[in-house]
Amino acid sequence: MAYRYGNRIQMAFLPPSIEEYVEQSSPVRAYDAMVEALNFDELGIEIDSGKVGNPQYDPKSMMKLLVYGYSYGIRGSRKLERETHYNLSFIWLMGDLKPDHKTIAEFRRKNKSAIAKVLKQCAQICIKLDLIEGNTLFVDGSKFRGDASIKNTWTKEKCEKVLKKIDSRIEEILTECEKVDSEEQGQKSLIKMKEELKDKEVLQDKIKKILKELEETNVKSINTVDPECTRINSIHGSHAGYNAQIVVDEKHGLITSTDVVSENNDLEQFAEQINQANETLGKKCEVACADSGYANTDELKKIDDEKIKVIVPSQRQASEKEIGEFAKEKFHYDSEKDCYVCPESQILTHRYTNEKENNKVYMILDRSICLKCRHYGVCTKSKDGRRVTRLINEEVREKLERQYMESENQKIYKLRQQKVELPFGHIRRNLNVDGFLLRGIEGAKAELSLLASCFDIVRMINILGVPRLIQALAR
Repeated sequence: MAYRYGNRIQMAFLPPSIEEYVEQSSPVRAYDAMVEALNFDELGIEIDSGKVGNPQYDPKSMMKLLVYGYSYGIRGSRKLERETHYNLSFIWLMGDLKPDHKTIAEFRRKNKSAIAKVLKQCAQICIKLDLIEGNTLFVDGSKFRGDASIKNTWTKEKCEKVLKKIDSRIEEILTECEKVDSEEQGQKSLIKMKEELKDKEVLQDKIKKILKELEETNVKSINTVDPECTRINSIHGSHAGYNAQIVVDEKHGLITSTDVVSENNDLEQFAEQINQANETLGKKCEVACADSGYANTDELKKIDDEKIKVIVPSQRQASEKEIGEFAKEKFHYDSEKDCYVCPESQILTHRYTNEKENNKVYMILDRSICLKCRHYGVCTKSKDGRRVTRLINEEVREKLERQYMESENQKIYKLRQQKVELPFGHIRRNLNVDGFLLRGIEGAKAELSLLASCFDIVRMINILGVPRLIQALAR
């Protein structure tokens, strides 16, 4: 069988012009058109070709490099530099510009706030092209590693534990120094001990400052490498990182808005994320949907008060556990008397309000009734008798639980997984992203905005095709 052989000295290996390096239907042309359609003034990047001084790289070209690179999982500045030398699509996109890795990294670092705004403009372009309707929105969160080690995360307990060890070691060193001072004056052993003593004292001073900052700021932990990240607990273990939030539109599953927060859970995020998405849409959505991780009644109430239908299951509904014989739901609430009646017809009255937990506590007045009850030990084991808590906004919680169970809303909730979890799957698996490269919450927001924009562009290409998308963006 014959073989095909390459010829490295063939003269006409490449077309005569860079414009011919990629086909007209190549996806890179869509990325080029998308970045050209962005308003750089609104992003906060000045475009002025008449500037004096040493010439800079065109900001649009640099933005194209980042957007296109991130779309294929190429995020490191050195890797991006390499692509501009050897990858034809990158060479075409950059017009043969070859910025070095320091220039790429510096552009990204200096323009974090501008990059964070890219998704908003991308989403608004999708709205103009009728690819985003903004009627039903899905919210979800995922935890990403930060550019810092969990070992650099300090809590009050860790500080006190390490300080105790350092104090003990300093005492040992001082005792040893006194012992050998007269016997081994000027010997290496003494010099080494004094050097260690100095190092321990420096570390002691550093930890005391961290402890003081923890007490003054009233935060649970501080990471000395990236102070804005937090301790994240996930299925991948504990690490220093951020909680990434996205809001996705129902029509084509396009990302409407993103955010990054230093929180270990999603309980406080629902209202903020929906409001940010509505700001991008320029209107209120009709339905807002999320999983039980967002089931904070106070947060859900903020959106419900805006006349937006909320479809979020409570923790109890999500667990699908059967209601126990003496569960709270088996107690009858008398709204007129503001009391609960237990299955044995005993009355639990309102005793106090827990402002921190935002609930009311109901207990039986005569605890001996509970202690003598035939169900004592099953209903409750407390010597103070049975206790029932009721949220201040309990009526809202009950209303939202009923709303979630409606057949029409169940259909919407079933769409949630395929719509809002797909982007995170694409980012994690296809682009191989498990953490942010930039430190600080502003840098994390910029990177998530880029990744979300890349996802939207890929979806737009799949929906419209490259030629149609370029034509639509040129209008």
